[in-house]
Amino acid sequence: MASSELAAAAPAAPSAAVRVNRHRADWRGWKFMWPFSVVFVFVFIIPIVYAVYISFFKKQMIGGTQFVGLANYAKLMGDQQFWSSVGRVALFTVVQVPIMLFLAAAMALAIDSMKLHGTKFFRISTFLPYAVPAVVSTLIWGFVYGAKYGLVGSLNDFLGTDIDMFSPSVLLASIGNINTWEFTGYNMLIFYSSLSTIPHSLYEAASIDGASEWQIVKSIKLPELKGSLAITVIFSIIGSFQLFNEPSILQSMVPGNAITTYYTPNMYAYNLSFSGNQANYAAALAIVMAVITMAIAYAVQLRSMKEQMK
Repeated sequence: MASSELAAAAPAAPSAAVRVNRHRADWRGWKFMWPFSVVFVFVFIIPIVYAVYISFFKKQMIGGTQFVGLANYAKLMGDQQFWSSVGRVALFTVVQVPIMLFLAAAMALAIDSMKLHGTKFFRISTFLPYAVPAVVSTLIWGFVYGAKYGLVGSLNDFLGTDIDMFSPSVLLASIGNINTWEFTGYNMLIFYSSLSTIPHSLYEAASIDGASEWQIVKSIKLPELKGSLAITVIFSIIGSFQLFNEPSILQSMVPGNAITTYYTPNMYAYNLSFSGNQANYAAALAIVMAVITMAIAYAVQLRSMKEQMK
């Protein structure tokens, strides 16, 4: 009887130990995460917290730095220069982002069709502008746009025209062209990677059923791009609202005052902080722009989720 009781009790011991181990916290994953977490906290979290903190203060010539609460934010709500820069980047986003993503999707579809000669060269050449630093890209296009010394100037002499890519009426479009040239290839690769997940047997089955190339694109390829389209739209909106390098570099190349110190919100914050000695007000501006950008990106994400659920 004793031996049978021991035999019955023997298997219960390992299972109890297993139950205990299942509820024990496993910290092995954090051992790999902590280097990134430390860098993330010091590079991202702490600067944001510090920016929020100093936005509640104001540096004065008499009395030093004083706590002013929400005064900087209240001042910002009535700052016409700030809202002018926000409206400019909003217009830039509404026009430039759809054009860029349309071109990127068209390139991805062309490569995925396998009817394009020199596909590898085309893919590399369209992505290459993204590998060029923004400063170099802007300088290249700045010299191209030059009406006296650049390609545009040479075309004006040859055709007898008077095209000025730096005039205030087309300056934003000129900057948009630079951004489109820089990031179309990057977005094209995102779209192409999404299309690469579709099995080619599905295309063959559709062709056997009599579907045309356009019907395959409309019914199979375009629905597959919805997920990647949401990602590219969000990234593009964030990038557009952070517009800084291109107008800042072109400022010294554009004649007159077409590019003001408040041409974009980031330029305005930069000039307020480093030229105007108003770091506290610039911090409030940066926080407000972060909230606006996150709100727009969140709205786009919600709309994308609703579309995918249909």
